[in-house]
Amino acid sequence: ASGLSLIIWVSYNMLTTSVPYALVALSIVPVMAIATSWFSAQARKAYRQTRLEMGSVNAELQESIAGVRVSQAFSREDENIASFRETNAANRDANIRAVAFTSALAPALEALGYLALMLVTAVGGIALLRGQDFFGTAMSFGLIVTFVAYVQSFNRPVQQIAVLWTNVQSAIAGGERIFELLDVVPDIQDDPEAVEMPEIQGLVELEDVWSEYVPGEPVLKGVTLRAEPGQTLAIVGPTGAGKTTIVNLIPRFYDVTKGSVRIDGLDVRKVTAASLRSQIAVVLQDSFLFGDTVMENIRFGRPEATDEEIRAAAKLAHADPFIELLPKGYQTELGERGTGLSQGQRQLLAIARAAVADPRILILDEATSSVDTRTERLIQAALEKLLRGRTSIVIAHRLSTIRNADQVLVIDQGEIIERGTHDSLLAARGFYYDLYMSQFRRQAPDDKTDGKEPERGAEPARS
Repeated sequence: ASGLSLIIWVSYNMLTTSVPYALVALSIVPVMAIATSWFSAQARKAYRQTRLEMGSVNAELQESIAGVRVSQAFSREDENIASFRETNAANRDANIRAVAFTSALAPALEALGYLALMLVTAVGGIALLRGQDFFGTAMSFGLIVTFVAYVQSFNRPVQQIAVLWTNVQSAIAGGERIFELLDVVPDIQDDPEAVEMPEIQGLVELEDVWSEYVPGEPVLKGVTLRAEPGQTLAIVGPTGAGKTTIVNLIPRFYDVTKGSVRIDGLDVRKVTAASLRSQIAVVLQDSFLFGDTVMENIRFGRPEATDEEIRAAAKLAHADPFIELLPKGYQTELGERGTGLSQGQRQLLAIARAAVADPRILILDEATSSVDTRTERLIQAALEKLLRGRTSIVIAHRLSTIRNADQVLVIDQGEIIERGTHDSLLAARGFYYDLYMSQFRRQAPDDKTDGKEPERGAEPARS
């Protein structure tokens, strides 16, 4: 503020003393403005690039730390270091460029300031030596000295403000980056007329559902299914068939391209996402655990749950025995993503989290595919308790886990090609039969087929 006041005061004094001479002194100001504008624009671009490069550095650093075991296993440390150095070099170069533009402005403006002094001195000196007026202004040595002092006083705050404005470009570039993120519009938004989802009874319906991630490349093609309240619906099929896409549509993580997803007869697009998802729990193949206590990780499913409810959910999930063996039991701090726990233990905690949420609809996305047989039995026992009285959608990799499902849907290339019960699909000797036999040709003695191929039966319903 003081610098701006000084600029105004000096300009006023120069203009009231001699307008023609003041115009000579101020003639360099437009050039200063142009220089400041250009340097500021270049600095903003450079600082914007530094933000992008810093993001790349942080992303690569995070990825390297998260995947350190894989890097060590494949002896990729040197390659990772080289890659990080390359990324960091790009960040360094971007910062040098930004600093160069910011630093170059001050000497450029200082040079223009000296040019203004030269103009004032030269014009005044020539007029004085010739004994002439300068456009009506009687020239004197004192007037020249006065205007030289004015120009010097004028240049200092102008340079300070210009340099400050250029430095502000760093903050502006950072702000642009932040506002870009804040201005991102979520793909899934509540309809303006959306209502709260009533208490779910558990009827799940998909009618002629088409879905695509890339326009023109459908992942699901005319999928129709119905799960009654309390039923367990299993979905099986090869990798990339569209199984996970189906379960992502139920809590409305994505919207359908065509068709509808209804729960208790209500289209999920007509209810608020929060009220819908609060009554649905999802257990993934690799569930995420936070860097917090075991108890708080389980409580994440329902923040208002009491400690007693947390313990009850852990017992239901068969997680209580191993939790009690931890150094501080339920108050043990977990590392990032559950570091220190086995895959099976993390899955049991995820099941406990789902149990404490007490959902009406439970989605299991290959929850046992990455654990050993013993842990799988524990998880299966926990799931049997958890599934009682709930509508359950189960994506299964191990087909032994879905023998008791009320319905089994076989999906391939985005279409349901078989549907029925476990036994009826085995009897039909179709796609499901081939999947089953490929897994269980050397099966355990307690298998229903006792190591024998099922007898041919009626063909399953196809869609």
